[in-house]
Amino acid sequence: MEELGPQAHANDPECGQRPVPALSHHGSQRVVLLQTATLLGVLLLGYGYFWLLVPNPEARLQQLGLFCSVFTISMYLSPLADLAKVIQTKSTQCLSYPLTIATLLTSASWCLYGFRLRDPYIMVSNFPGIVTSFIRFWLFWKYPQEQDRNYWLLQT
Repeated sequence: MEELGPQAHANDPECGQRPVPALSHHGSQRVVLLQTATLLGVLLLGYGYFWLLVPNPEARLQQLGLFCSVFTISMYLSPLADLAKVIQTKSTQCLSYPLTIATLLTSASWCLYGFRLRDPYIMVSNFPGIVTSFIRFWLFWKYPQEQDRNYWLLQT
Protein backbone atom coordinates (compact mmCIF):
# COMPACT_ATOMS: atom_id res chain seq x y z
CA MET A 1 0.00 0.00 0.00
CA GLU A 2 1.38 3.41 -0.92
CA GLU A 3 2.25 5.58 2.03
CA LEU A 4 0.81 9.08 2.09
CA GLY A 5 1.80 12.19 3.99
CA PRO A 6 5.23 13.48 5.01
CA GLN A 7 6.77 9.99 5.12
CA ALA A 8 5.82 9.18 1.49
CA HIS A 9 9.26 10.30 0.23
CA ALA A 10 11.19 9.93 3.51
CA ASN A 11 14.06 8.02 1.91
CA ASP A 12 14.05 9.83 -1.43
CA PRO A 13 17.25 11.92 -1.62
CA GLU A 14 15.90 13.84 -4.63
CA CYS A 15 13.15 15.31 -2.46
CA GLY A 16 15.66 16.35 0.15
CA GLN A 17 13.99 14.42 2.95
CA ARG A 18 15.83 11.89 5.05
CA PRO A 19 14.95 10.18 8.30
CA VAL A 20 16.18 12.34 11.16
CA PRO A 21 16.65 11.66 14.85
CA ALA A 22 13.74 12.63 17.06
CA LEU A 23 15.55 15.54 18.68
CA SER A 24 16.34 17.34 15.43
CA HIS A 25 12.81 16.59 14.23
CA HIS A 26 11.45 18.60 17.15
CA GLY A 27 13.81 21.45 16.27
CA SER A 28 12.52 21.54 12.70
CA GLN A 29 8.95 21.42 14.01
CA ARG A 30 9.70 24.47 16.13
CA VAL A 31 11.01 26.34 13.06
CA VAL A 32 7.91 25.45 11.04
CA LEU A 33 5.63 26.48 13.90
CA LEU A 34 7.51 29.78 14.27
CA GLN A 35 7.24 30.48 10.54
CA THR A 36 3.54 29.63 10.56
CA ALA A 37 2.90 31.82 13.60
CA THR A 38 4.82 34.69 12.00
CA LEU A 39 2.79 34.47 8.79
CA LEU A 40 -0.42 34.25 10.76
CA GLY A 41 0.69 37.33 12.71
CA VAL A 42 1.35 39.21 9.45
CA LEU A 43 -2.09 38.21 8.21
CA LEU A 44 -3.78 39.36 11.44
CA LEU A 45 -1.81 42.63 11.48
CA GLY A 46 -2.83 43.24 7.87
CA TYR A 47 -6.50 42.69 8.59
CA GLY A 48 -6.25 44.79 11.74
CA TYR A 49 -4.69 47.58 9.70
CA PHE A 50 -7.51 47.44 7.14
CA TRP A 51 -10.33 47.44 9.68
CA LEU A 52 -8.89 49.89 12.22
CA LEU A 53 -6.68 52.33 10.33
CA VAL A 54 -8.38 52.67 6.94
CA PRO A 55 -11.72 54.36 7.62
CA ASN A 56 -12.78 54.79 3.99
CA PRO A 57 -14.61 51.59 2.92
CA GLU A 58 -13.65 52.02 -0.75
CA ALA A 59 -9.94 52.50 0.07
CA ARG A 60 -10.13 49.57 2.52
CA LEU A 61 -11.57 47.32 -0.18
CA GLN A 62 -8.89 48.35 -2.70
CA GLN A 63 -6.03 47.80 -0.24
CA LEU A 64 -7.50 44.52 0.98
CA GLY A 65 -7.75 43.33 -2.63
CA LEU A 66 -4.07 44.12 -3.18
CA PHE A 67 -3.12 42.42 0.09
CA CYS A 68 -5.03 39.25 -0.84
CA SER A 69 -3.62 39.29 -4.37
CA VAL A 70 -0.06 39.26 -3.04
CA PHE A 71 -0.82 36.22 -0.87
CA THR A 72 -2.55 34.41 -3.73
CA ILE A 73 0.31 35.06 -6.16
CA SER A 74 2.85 33.84 -3.60
CA MET A 75 0.79 30.66 -3.14
CA TYR A 76 0.85 29.95 -6.87
CA LEU A 77 4.58 30.67 -7.15
CA SER A 78 5.61 28.56 -4.14
CA PRO A 79 5.80 25.19 -6.00
CA LEU A 80 8.38 26.73 -8.33
CA ALA A 81 10.81 26.94 -5.40
CA ASP A 82 11.86 23.39 -6.30
CA LEU A 83 12.30 24.26 -9.99
CA ALA A 84 16.12 24.27 -9.82
CA LYS A 85 16.12 20.93 -7.98
CA VAL A 86 13.83 19.37 -10.61
CA ILE A 87 16.03 20.59 -13.47
CA GLN A 88 19.26 19.61 -11.68
CA THR A 89 18.05 16.07 -10.85
CA LYS A 90 16.01 15.70 -14.04
CA SER A 91 13.26 14.23 -11.88
CA THR A 92 9.73 15.39 -11.09
CA GLN A 93 9.33 13.01 -8.14
CA CYS A 94 8.86 15.99 -5.80
CA LEU A 95 6.09 17.56 -7.87
CA SER A 96 2.46 16.52 -7.54
CA TYR A 97 0.67 15.92 -10.83
CA PRO A 98 -2.84 15.95 -9.28
CA LEU A 99 -2.03 19.23 -7.51
CA THR A 100 -0.88 20.69 -10.84
CA ILE A 101 -4.19 19.75 -12.47
CA ALA A 102 -6.16 21.12 -9.50
CA THR A 103 -4.15 24.36 -9.58
CA LEU A 104 -4.82 24.82 -13.29
CA LEU A 105 -8.56 24.19 -12.94
CA THR A 106 -8.90 26.38 -9.86
CA SER A 107 -6.87 29.32 -11.15
CA ALA A 108 -8.52 29.20 -14.59
CA SER A 109 -11.98 29.14 -12.96
CA TRP A 110 -11.16 32.13 -10.76
CA CYS A 111 -9.68 34.01 -13.73
CA LEU A 112 -12.85 33.47 -15.74
CA TYR A 113 -14.96 34.52 -12.77
CA GLY A 114 -12.85 37.66 -12.30
CA PHE A 115 -13.11 38.40 -16.01
CA ARG A 116 -16.91 38.16 -15.85
CA LEU A 117 -16.94 40.51 -12.84
CA ARG A 118 -14.30 42.76 -14.41
CA ASP A 119 -12.33 42.43 -11.16
CA PRO A 120 -8.58 42.81 -11.75
CA TYR A 121 -7.75 41.60 -8.22
CA ILE A 122 -9.28 38.21 -8.98
CA MET A 123 -7.94 37.94 -12.54
CA VAL A 124 -4.37 39.14 -11.95
CA SER A 125 -3.81 37.21 -8.74
CA ASN A 126 -4.99 33.89 -10.24
CA PHE A 127 -3.25 34.19 -13.61
CA PRO A 128 0.15 33.04 -12.20
CA GLY A 129 -1.57 29.77 -11.23
CA ILE A 130 -2.27 29.10 -14.90
CA VAL A 131 1.28 30.00 -15.93
CA THR A 132 2.95 27.94 -13.18
CA SER A 133 0.69 24.96 -13.97
CA PHE A 134 1.83 24.99 -17.58
CA ILE A 135 5.46 25.25 -16.44
CA ARG A 136 4.94 22.20 -14.22
CA PHE A 137 3.17 20.33 -17.07
CA TRP A 138 6.20 21.06 -19.24
CA LEU A 139 8.47 19.71 -16.50
CA PHE A 140 6.37 16.53 -16.26
CA TRP A 141 6.64 16.13 -20.04
CA LYS A 142 10.40 16.79 -20.09
CA TYR A 143 11.22 14.70 -16.99
CA PRO A 144 8.58 11.95 -16.68
CA GLN A 145 8.06 10.52 -13.22
CA GLU A 146 9.57 7.08 -12.80
CA GLN A 147 7.62 4.34 -11.10
CA ASP A 148 8.61 4.29 -7.42
CA ARG A 149 10.72 1.14 -7.11
CA ASN A 150 9.94 0.75 -3.40
CA TYR A 151 6.40 -0.37 -4.09
CA TRP A 152 5.09 -3.33 -6.05
CA LEU A 153 2.24 -2.74 -8.43
CA LEU A 154 -1.06 -4.07 -7.11
CA GLN A 155 -2.65 -6.74 -9.23
CA THR A 156 -6.19 -5.84 -10.30
